[in-house]
Amino acid sequence: MQTAGAAGGLVTLSTTFGTPLWAQSAPPQVPIGQVVAFTGSAAEYGNFYRDAVGLALMQVNEAAKEVFGGPIVSKHIAEDSNTLPTPAIEAARKLVEADGVPAIVAAWSSGVTVAVATSVTIPSGVLQVGNGTTSPLVSVLPEDEGADLLFRTSPSDLLQGVVAADLAAGNVMEDYKFATAATIYINNPYGQGLSNAFADAFEKRGGKVLAQVAHPEEVQPTYRSQLSAALKDKPDLLFLPTYPAHTAAILKESRDIFQFTSWQFTDANRSSEVLDAVGGAELAGKLGTVPSADPESESYKSFVDSYKAAFSHDRIPPFTETTYDAGMVIGLALAKAIADGITDASEITGRVLADQLRPIANPPGERIIGGSQAEITKALQMIRDGQDIDYVGAGGSVDFDQNGDVKTPVAIWKFTEDGDETVMIVKAEDIPEE
Repeated sequence: MQTAGAAGGLVTLSTTFGTPLWAQSAPPQVPIGQVVAFTGSAAEYGNFYRDAVGLALMQVNEAAKEVFGGPIVSKHIAEDSNTLPTPAIEAARKLVEADGVPAIVAAWSSGVTVAVATSVTIPSGVLQVGNGTTSPLVSVLPEDEGADLLFRTSPSDLLQGVVAADLAAGNVMEDYKFATAATIYINNPYGQGLSNAFADAFEKRGGKVLAQVAHPEEVQPTYRSQLSAALKDKPDLLFLPTYPAHTAAILKESRDIFQFTSWQFTDANRSSEVLDAVGGAELAGKLGTVPSADPESESYKSFVDSYKAAFSHDRIPPFTETTYDAGMVIGLALAKAIADGITDASEITGRVLADQLRPIANPPGERIIGGSQAEITKALQMIRDGQDIDYVGAGGSVDFDQNGDVKTPVAIWKFTEDGDETVMIVKAEDIPEE
């Protein structure tokens, strides 16, 4: 069921899975929440991310019916973030206080992730798994120190920043090299974190960053002042860690007012909104970076097959696969808690689920390939039998470190006249730590 409110208001999507408890021996069921952008600057991704979590939880429930005798997720409740912190906090509070969720998938925007974590999930003892969260701040968020309730299935932008700098500095592709750069970034943990990571790595490689210019999170009527500041000293390249709606407006003014089109893109610029606004003729061939699954991996291909069979989406935007992984690790953690003897849904808390994430996702254990219903059923069977599993995500590794972080590959991609395509994949182990 979908209830659409006024612009910026909540949009609630609630799906009930499975059948009611029919026997005393049936497993406990809990609702799982999600804060996702159905409106705002990242609205084009909302339905993709909702359905990715929906697929993961449906697969978990199908497996649970066979293994435990009934579903274990009662509802998947997705609330709108408006791609902004304040509406996202309101949405998360509704999920925690009204719906009683012990775990939330949140979010694509690092600004939303941090706001929800500090204001809602950590104080409430609720597990939060970021699905597209990449800000380096999340690794060291003070509020999570000692709590260990904030995890993510997408990597820190310390990785993407290095790959983006290698690309710009001429270390990746012949005939693609720049001596100077400037950045225009969204003024939140994502934009600031990636701008700084790129700048630090680019200068270590001999480049010079002439300016780093912030803009507000809310979409502005013009970005002329930010462009004037960024382009004042005539950089060779403009790097853009910002969201689709902002990017579209910035690029049009950069081209039309400043006659500047030397752009390098990021994960959040890989957008149909940007392509439609600026035009494929202008963007074709221009390069960017994005944390990305290896498209040839078994887990990613299994996910794509299942996702396309379940939904009618015509593409898979960045972080759709890591969003699926966020839903899946919560579902597997829930299964582990039940297998360990919890029979009362009220005892399944965020703390309980958080404590199960590393056991189901990290070595040792038999590798479980994400995306496949057969593999997820096998995973629950092994969990029920007390055997260790090592979940391999559709987006790459979900081996959570002490900060709840993972490392995945980073892709170099380019716009085409009618879309975009991956040019190459840089493996996580090939990206130097700086």
